[in-house]
Order: sequence, then structure tokens, then C-alpha cells
Amino acid sequence: MKITAQIREPIEREMELFEAKFRESMSSKVALFNRITYYIVNRKGKQMRPMFVFLTAKLLNNGEVNERTYTGASIIELIHTASLVHDDVVDDSYKRRGFFSVNALWKNKIAVLVGDFLFSKGLLTALDKKDYDLLHIISESVRAMSEGELLQIEKARKLDITEEIYYEIIRQKTARLIASCCSMGAASVKPNSEEVEKFRKFGELCGMAFQIKDDLFDYGNQRIGKPTGIDIKEQKMTLPLIYALNNSPQEKKRWLINSIKNHNTDKKRVKEVIAYVKQAKGLDYAVEKMLSFKDEALDILGEYPDSPYKDSLILMVNYVVDREK
Repeated sequence: MKITAQIREPIEREMELFEAKFRESMSSKVALFNRITYYIVNRKGKQMRPMFVFLTAKLLNNGEVNERTYTGASIIELIHTASLVHDDVVDDSYKRRGFFSVNALWKNKIAVLVGDFLFSKGLLTALDKKDYDLLHIISESVRAMSEGELLQIEKARKLDITEEIYYEIIRQKTARLIASCCSMGAASVKPNSEEVEKFRKFGELCGMAFQIKDDLFDYGNQRIGKPTGIDIKEQKMTLPLIYALNNSPQEKKRWLINSIKNHNTDKKRVKEVIAYVKQAKGLDYAVEKMLSFKDEALDILGEYPDSPYKDSLILMVNYVVDREK
């Protein structure tokens, strides 16, 4: 059995019902919107984020979920899908999970409007049910995602990202949404409890490990849907590169910065940068940090009694760092 199927097994019934509710939540009176959202739904990914919502809720509530859990999962998936549609516009990306992106098929203007529509649907889903605590969780997340993107753009211009700033960027850009999944799962069954904050932290740690794993793919040969060296080409300062910069003699540091600023589209130079970052132990350092975040997340789960939902969350945490795409 595939690892993702194993993770999903204790929440299979909930996920099937969720998918039906999610399709319903995306409906519109405009035929064009419905054609596009149908296209999106039929090319869905692994749906890790709603799985985090359901597994957290069931772990904390003796294997039971409620209507608020389904609302939380729908909000998360609507906001996540909106952010992907917008990201493809910002990045001029014409492929998503091996298929044409929305902006590739319907152009940027329509893609931006579809992203806006999905964002508003996510917020209205919470408002319609008067789940104001869930609305607060996701609104904080959307703000953080926007700030993280802008912080990364600002720092990319000067290439002056420290390790601390890097963590802040990935905390806001990636980890915050996964943190929202887990805190929303907790809030849906145990509102205003200490578990809401505890599982927010758990999700954040998973998200930090997830993003560092993504950064490591830039230096490997795995077939993950993006070419090796794409982060360097886009002048993104990832953890392996930051470590190499901070632990290089001045001459090498100048060469690295010059390579990223002025030669980032030269394939030969990019390969040389990748080889140097590996040689400077940048990858080893990033793996060490990624595993540290993973272990912290597992420590939180260790506080709870054994159950199929805990087992699946442990599998999920390990999958985040072991995946090959």
C-alpha cells in the first residue's frame, strides 16, 4: 500500500464525504467559473492539508469529527487552491502537477479572478457557519503567506538573507498554512483549548521540515516537476545556499553572490554553484535542521495515547522528510 493511502486509511470515510462537500463549496452561478473549478478539482494533489485537519480532530476527539471539522477542511483547501492559482500567475508557471495551470489555459486575468473567487469562498464558508474562530485562524494564515512572499522578494534583491530571516520566510510562506490545518482540526472539536495552540505548533514544525525538503530537491536528481537549480535561477536564497555563503572564505562568497546575481541563467555556472554548495556541506546542514524540526513535531505527538490517528500523523511527519517529490 502506498504511504499516502496508509495515512489516509483511518479517515477514508471522512475524506470521501469531504470531497463531495468541497466540490459543492466551489460552485458558482457563472458557467466559466464552474468549468475552471471542475478542471482544478479533477487534478487535485494528495490533499495533505485536509488530511491534517481530520487526523488532528480524530486524535483529540476519540475518533469523532463534526460539521466544524468539515468546514475547517473546506476552508483550508479553498485557500490553499487559491494560493496555488495565484502562485502560478506570479511565477509565470504553465504547469501544475504535470497538467497545464489555470493561467496557461485561461490567461492571467481569469486566473487572478479565480484565485480571488476561491479566497472569498474560503472566508465565506466560515462566515456562513458563524465559525468565527476558524475564520480568525485562516485570516491570520493568509496575512502571513502574503507577508512571507513579499519578504522573500525584498530580500532576494539584496541577497542578504540570514538563516533567521530564511526561517521567518518559510514559517510565513509554507508552515503557517499547515499550522492552520492542525489548529483548525483541534479548534473544530476542542475550541478554546490548549490543544489548538499545541497543534498549531505541531503543524508549523511539519511545515518547516516540508519546505526545507523542497529546498533540498533543488540540488538533487529526483523527478519532482521542477528542474534542478530552479531556485538558484530565481535567486531564491535557500538553507543549503545560506549555509554555504556563511561558511565560505570571502573570495568564494563573492563568487557565489556574483553567480546568483549575474549568472543565474547560465546552466554551467548554476551546476558549479550546486557542486560547491554540496562540497561546502550545505545539504548536510539543511538535512540536519529538517530532521530537528521533524523530531520536535514527533515529540508533541508522543504526549498522546496510541491510536490509528496518531499512527497516521507519525507516518505523515516521516513522509514529509522522506518523500521523493
